[in-house]
Amino acid sequence: MTTYADSGVNIEEGDKASKKAYEHASSTFASRKGMIGEPVQEENGYAGFLDMEDYYLVQSDDSTGSKIDLAFEVGDLGTLGYDLTAMVADDAVCVGAEPVSISNTLDVPKIDSDEVDALMGGLAKACSEQKIVVPAGEIAEVPGAVSKGVWSATVIGVVEKDKVLKPETIEEDDVILTLKSGVARSNGFSLIRKILTDKFGDDWGNQELTKTMLTPSIVYSKAILGLIGRYKEERKVNIKGIAHITGGGIPSKLGRVLKPSGKGAELTDLFEPHNALKELIELGEVPTEEAYKTWNMGNGMMLVVSPDEVDKATTLLKAEGVDAKKAGLITADQGVHISAYVGDKLKF
Repeated sequence: MTTYADSGVNIEEGDKASKKAYEHASSTFASRKGMIGEPVQEENGYAGFLDMEDYYLVQSDDSTGSKIDLAFEVGDLGTLGYDLTAMVADDAVCVGAEPVSISNTLDVPKIDSDEVDALMGGLAKACSEQKIVVPAGEIAEVPGAVSKGVWSATVIGVVEKDKVLKPETIEEDDVILTLKSGVARSNGFSLIRKILTDKFGDDWGNQELTKTMLTPSIVYSKAILGLIGRYKEERKVNIKGIAHITGGGIPSKLGRVLKPSGKGAELTDLFEPHNALKELIELGEVPTEEAYKTWNMGNGMMLVVSPDEVDKATTLLKAEGVDAKKAGLITADQGVHISAYVGDKLKF
């Protein structure tokens, strides 16, 4: 049996660190009180809000995580830019913002122009498809500080003040839509790497399963903006809340969106995880509950809408090439209940 903790990741300590980090970050807010760019307190949100008088400037940061280790091991860096774009752009859209720009920082032990060309080529392609620009970046050669590479990004978005999503308005019997994902997006790769190396040893980078795990993330922001509207565009669907299913899986990320409403969720018809992820789970003997707390398990994002908006939302998403369906309902009782792909009933 293999768990996320076995791979060296301590989720509880990470949550403590995040709380302490936000306390320090929010201590800077008072320094801009009454000024342009005054921050808005948003402790459990996906992004930070800066008050620009007529609108909010939205900012969020993330990285490709240790998926980049697989990319270097396999020697395929060309699609990692989709993962970087997805991690930050799909966070910004969760609050209703239109992602406008993504800047990035690449730390490597030794600069290789061909590697940089492959990484940035993928980022440029992904961003162009989403109508996002890359105005700035940094390449740092830091031998000894990193073994392969660390790639992180910051997204800047904009949203009118009256178009910020309001998850506190979520009600019992609202519908949860799920958007189909590929393999594992860019989360839980410390556990993926451990399972692969435990099973295949030094040859893990040459395995077909390893290469499949590099399947690039689907970027959902453009499709979702088709529902909620870009800056100054009309809203077509009243989405009450959006969960980007990244680290912590469905229980953590959907639970965060439900918290302001005090409601829960019953998920009875999720997409199944990719066959490659099922194979990995079997190889590592990963408990089903652990799998749903580590990966998105085939469900990249979740949208909460009223029942009368379901057909319109799914039709618009499918027109943008995103497979979506009704996954379950909002419940009066708190907690996230999942009907797992193996038949287990999970309660979080």
